[in-house]
Amino acid sequence: MSAKDTSGRRDGREPDQMRPVTIETGVAPYAEGSALISVGETRVFCTASVDERVPRWMIGKGRGWVTAEYSMLPRSTQQRTTREARDGKQGGRTVEIQRLIGRSLRAVVDPDLLGERQLIIDCDVLQADGGTRCAAISGGYVALAIACHDLQRRRLVRRSPLLDIVAAISAGVVGGVPVLDLQASEDQGADVDTNIVMTGAGAFVEIQGTAEREPFSREVLDTLLTLAGIGLDDLFAAQRAAIAAATATG
Repeated sequence: MSAKDTSGRRDGREPDQMRPVTIETGVAPYAEGSALISVGETRVFCTASVDERVPRWMIGKGRGWVTAEYSMLPRSTQQRTTREARDGKQGGRTVEIQRLIGRSLRAVVDPDLLGERQLIIDCDVLQADGGTRCAAISGGYVALAIACHDLQRRRLVRRSPLLDIVAAISAGVVGGVPVLDLQASEDQGADVDTNIVMTGAGAFVEIQGTAEREPFSREVLDTLLTLAGIGLDDLFAAQRAAIAAATATG
């Protein structure tokens, strides 16, 4: 299956073309790091907060921790979504996504260099049009990197605890055609849906892949991973540019 086949995508993109990406930093002045990432019509507000305490099970170990929280605002979707706080508990999807974000960010952080402190990454979906978890990881990393730079600037860490960059992108098969960066209308009717989390060094943190209808072949998976690599290169470039601009004077 070729990524160059005609896809007939609703927004006119080529199969191997991702949506426009913008990352605005400094949007939450009280946070140690913040980023508003837009991937097409999907917009996620990410902040990084430094907590000079670690979870109780880590006290005394001299190591830090990175965790994440994720939520969708009520009108981030076409129909209002009830706040989970009203139900008194988080839904399974929310728990799964915030664990994914936390795992993805911890994969590129050296906890020994953080010291005994915690970095909390909050990701709030302002508008959802597919790929919110991927945008949260990519934007969350930018907020995390800015916060780590702030720790270094204040001499709270001897050097940056970041080991690499990390980002995430979706790829899938829609109408028999492999495509990159699915928007909501594509995601809802996809034959295959994957989310790929990868570091700048090309190492995979997580690959989530689902056959929504018939099982898919290794050839299809390889095609989707190739497509993801194209999108991830674009995301890494956008992340690096945003971080460089945010930390240029600090």
